[in-house]
Amino acid sequence: MTYTYCPENIVENGIDKMRFELGDTLTEGGADTCVLCDEEYTAMLAQSKTWQKAKLECLKAIVMKLSYEVDYKVSDMSFSLSDRYKHFKAMLEELEKKQQGNTFVSKANSDVKETKPYFYLGMQENPKAW
Repeated sequence: MTYTYCPENIVENGIDKMRFELGDTLTEGGADTCVLCDEEYTAMLAQSKTWQKAKLECLKAIVMKLSYEVDYKVSDMSFSLSDRYKHFKAMLEELEKKQQGNTFVSKANSDVKETKPYFYLGMQENPKAW
């Protein structure tokens, strides 16, 4: 597994830009400081059609990976490993909300044939009852 980050490459859609946008740029410590390796980012970027979809899939993988980390405390020393999980979970939820909003807007703007609404006022009234 490799862990690289080159800030000059964040102008191109690739591993470096994804690491930058997700805040996973401390590559010096390898697996101890990075959430995903270069190969995992490459695989997700290759299988996703859009940048936002790739970012969403990366965040899902990160959240799943960090969900197993727990807080640890021994006398005065403590590690709050769940803080990383909470941070990435919040990012994932925000991105999912944005994508749901974009999906709704794009459907509203598409060329859909106007039809009678499925639900309408008085739809349960029986005209034969009167």
